[in-house]
Amino acid sequence: MEQNKDGLDWNKAVDLFLAHLRHERGLSEETLRAYTSDLAQWHGCFKGRTGREDVLLTDISSDVIRACMAARHKALEKTSQARKLSSLRSFYRFLNEREAFGENPAERVSYPKTKRKIPSFMGVDDLFHFLDSLRRNASRPGISWRSCRNWAMFECLYSTGTRVSELVGMNESDLACESGMVRVMGKGSKERVVPIGDKAMEALRGYFSVLDQQFPLARVQGSALFRNARGGRLTTRSVHRILKMELKRCGLWQQMSPHGLRHSFATHLLNSGADLRAIQEMLGHSSLSTTQRYTHVHMDLLMKTYDAAHPRSRKKILD
Repeated sequence: MEQNKDGLDWNKAVDLFLAHLRHERGLSEETLRAYTSDLAQWHGCFKGRTGREDVLLTDISSDVIRACMAARHKALEKTSQARKLSSLRSFYRFLNEREAFGENPAERVSYPKTKRKIPSFMGVDDLFHFLDSLRRNASRPGISWRSCRNWAMFECLYSTGTRVSELVGMNESDLACESGMVRVMGKGSKERVVPIGDKAMEALRGYFSVLDQQFPLARVQGSALFRNARGGRLTTRSVHRILKMELKRCGLWQQMSPHGLRHSFATHLLNSGADLRAIQEMLGHSSLSTTQRYTHVHMDLLMKTYDAAHPRSRKKILD
């Protein structure tokens, strides 16, 4: 790593860190863009605070970091502030582990206090209405192959609880139709195998039948499971757009992202008595604390049911 008499060069250190994230940790392009953006914003603030164009790591203290956070606290949500501080801490930890720099001033800066966000999800009735509407649309005579794809795509998303990035990254070879399992490549190139339900497999079989007619050569030459109009792999942005369109078409005007279907998968499993550790495994969470967010949703539903049904609930007494 490049060094001069005044200390370590920021830009060279960032380049090495990003190369580590890409090649050693195997992070996605989207995650890499987030780290790159966060560190570029820190660099811009550090230049203003230190008065140096060529910022050195020795110029940056915990007080400088706090000043930068204070300057942006009105412009950024607390969750965004916390993420940017986390990026800076990870950057310094990388340098510490490589013995390229002996301090981590970001560790001495506290995270802003944030409210724990409860995952958004669809109720079972609304979700079944949505998926059944997709099925009916895909079953109409002379319907577009896209309708079959959309039904299969959202059945698969809800059935497996995958992230949308994992869904669009799936290949046909990842499906094991006989055993009802699918291989998923998760964050950090971590592979897991999750079950896929009968309804999703039914939708996928219908999708494959029209795919043979629509892209006979593409199916031989390519491997993407869910394809766009040119036969290439769908993007995450396209899945967001298609979901919004299909929700409106079936009369559901609520704001729901593909990640909301993942939340729905986990919430519905938990409400039906599934083990939290099993849900963690299927979601691909490295920490159980991440999965435990769904217990808050579960308890909220229990309390609403209790208040509505129990004759001596607090709500009934107040009424």
